[in-house]
Amino acid sequence: MYHYTESGLRNVWLANGYKNRIVNGQDAVAIHDVDQLHRVIGKSLAGKPHLTGTELRFLRKEIGLSQAKLAELLGSTEQTVSLWERGRRMPKAYDRLIRAIYLESVEGNVKVRDMIQRLIGLDHKDFGKIVFEDAKSGWREAA
Repeated sequence: MYHYTESGLRNVWLANGYKNRIVNGQDAVAIHDVDQLHRVIGKSLAGKPHLTGTELRFLRKEIGLSQAKLAELLGSTEQTVSLWERGRRMPKAYDRLIRAIYLESVEGNVKVRDMIQRLIGLDHKDFGKIVFEDAKSGWREAA
């Protein structure tokens, strides 16, 4: 078995799907379809009840988000994401949201992420008075 530490995770081992090679006189390992392997690892992590800091970092990098961008999506700070990745326990709601964002991203359906982006846009609007009207089809927000 091969201890796959290149993933950044300490608990990942490969039963097969790799070959030992010598490159420039040094031992090297060639892994078959690393992208698919990472998707499978990510889906496995997203199915766990709680993410560790290194698992969070793995998922974040797999969906191409910086700490700052993930923090923006979550309504948090880059420093907080950094603390979580270094081992501070993250609140369960954030943990669940991160796993949902990951799963939707890898499955090619980013509705959760789009919804969060729309909510972020609303954070900067001043709504003041909201007017509703009773129309023939029922109540609605007035134009």
